[in-house]
Amino acid sequence: MNVLLDLVLRRFIRWGSLQVRYSDGTERRYGAGQPSVGIALTDPSVEKGLLLNPGLVFGEAYMDGGIVLTDGTLYDLLDVFMVAAMRGGHPGAALASRLREAKRLWTQYNPAPRARRNVAHHYNLNGRLYSLFLDSDRQYSCAYFPRGDETLEEAQVLKKRHIASKLKLDRPDLDVLDIGCGWGGMALTLARDYGARVTGITLSTEQLSAARARARDAGLEDRVRFELMDYRSVATRYDRIVSVGMFEHVGISHFDRYFRTIRNCLRDDGVALVHSIGRRDGPGATNAWLDKYIFPGGYSPALSETFAAVERSGLWVTDCEILRLHYAKTIAHWRSRFAANRDVIAGLYDERFCRMFELYLAGSELAFRRQGHMNFQLQLTRETETVPLSRDYMLEAEREATARAQGRILPG
Repeated sequence: MNVLLDLVLRRFIRWGSLQVRYSDGTERRYGAGQPSVGIALTDPSVEKGLLLNPGLVFGEAYMDGGIVLTDGTLYDLLDVFMVAAMRGGHPGAALASRLREAKRLWTQYNPAPRARRNVAHHYNLNGRLYSLFLDSDRQYSCAYFPRGDETLEEAQVLKKRHIASKLKLDRPDLDVLDIGCGWGGMALTLARDYGARVTGITLSTEQLSAARARARDAGLEDRVRFELMDYRSVATRYDRIVSVGMFEHVGISHFDRYFRTIRNCLRDDGVALVHSIGRRDGPGATNAWLDKYIFPGGYSPALSETFAAVERSGLWVTDCEILRLHYAKTIAHWRSRFAANRDVIAGLYDERFCRMFELYLAGSELAFRRQGHMNFQLQLTRETETVPLSRDYMLEAEREATARAQGRILPG
């Protein structure tokens, strides 16, 4: 048994209970109560790694079989560890966190070539994978659950409608830039339902191909075009700019450039909407495992960092909304669909990939439930009088869009 790890876990696990079988066969239980989970450590090197850099080693060992779940679920196991991490008590984790924060300017340094590689790492995976756990529109970002019991498809439609209401799409043929357009769902919706002319940009070749095919199939090629382009290369000015789930990939070294680009590309009476994951507890650093295996160069920004960059850009923040738990609900749907299609996904990749992705999804959901992550939506303008004095117009636009979708009134 690793005596030092035993001492650390005695201090670390103070909520729920964890049964550990060490590589020499010794068993120990830490904590008490529910949830109750158990693991087996199959190699002494894993025990050493869990002492020195648990944020990285836990994920790698789980993927490779160095940690085997013997009781309970992966979700509950992560819940026990994440609550423990919030309360502190693990010296190795604390040191590793400080080191990550010290080097975050480098790990989040994302010039255009590196940004393309980072995007390819995650978004150029087999396109079928995403169809097996996302909604039918492939919205790979936080959905919107105003009641809380919506289906995933309903909530993603409502998300797009909620965002559109903040763009003040009050006349047809507005020119819209979609930064980080994904598989094109938002751009196609704005063109089809609101009469906009949309340019969507992405760094993913897989997403680009799928988005262009969807525009052809929908008969919207005259209103929507998709380009393989970095946001820093945009020189055209637009009436509206929307960016959903992309700011998390910018990197803190580039926040100022990102918001300056939005300002420079907005027409004088333009409106922009930025939808992003954020953190309520101040600046930090991305988990080492998540940075290495899932989103290299990615970072969920604190509001303080974001607003400071907006201030330096000269933009107005004309509205800010915080969405609590909406992403947790979204990811719960994704986890359920992933589990239902796990055999198919294992056939596309392998068992190790499935374990990696399950760890990513479960940990992400718990980050929103336990660790202060949330989503924010910022409405931005160049001029102070661009939008009405109160936000009632957003609610009215959303209600009108819902009524049109239900066939109660015709589009204006």
